[in-house]
Amino acid sequence: MTPLLLLHAGVADSRMWRQQAEALSATHQVITPDLRGYGEAPLVPKYSDAGDVLALLEELGLDQVAAVGASYGGYVLQQAASLQPDRFTRLVLLCAPTDNVEPDEVLRALWAEENAFLEAGDVEAATQLTVDRWLGPEASPEAQELLRTMQRRAFELQLPAGDVDNEEYPVVPENLTMPVRVITGAHDFQFFADSATYLMDRLPNAERKDLPWAGHLPTLERPSEALQLIL
Repeated sequence: MTPLLLLHAGVADSRMWRQQAEALSATHQVITPDLRGYGEAPLVPKYSDAGDVLALLEELGLDQVAAVGASYGGYVLQQAASLQPDRFTRLVLLCAPTDNVEPDEVLRALWAEENAFLEAGDVEAATQLTVDRWLGPEASPEAQELLRTMQRRAFELQLPAGDVDNEEYPVVPENLTMPVRVITGAHDFQFFADSATYLMDRLPNAERKDLPWAGHLPTLERPSEALQLIL
């Protein structure tokens, strides 16, 4: 079966893929790791998310994979593929940021609001803020509860860890010569649309899909439709 790597968003963990992974497992070897500080992966003082992904593929003996990255997972995927482009046959980037694009003021204000809640010790308010602001209007109550569970778990792992050193690698879009699908949501923050525009100007072999119904996490908002976009 074709290996398929799914990297989760920075407000979620590998459980965000559970509906897609179940459907894909009939035809693919589905790999859904937790990045450090999420799900079942505790933080360590020094690490590299992109380096961890490449080490995982090496450990599994996978010379080539197709890969999907949501949000921060898409950024990690860009780093890994820039380092080892021959290892990736296709990429799908779902509402992903990239290098050399500045966050918009609305997103900066959201981060400031979250930090204020966390500094006040109100983890529940910070968690609810994630649910309210990162999901689009079509998200079901079940999707909202799943995101709440995943974000709460991330805070449980990350807040006690303090400062950590996550080594990042440059994203070089021109190195990503494999087919790339760039997906954005109309209800998402402008930063992610700007990142998509930046990538589309530089990726050698890319297509863009703009989803009028989607927020930042389309795989949670319309799981079946998002599955078809991945396929």
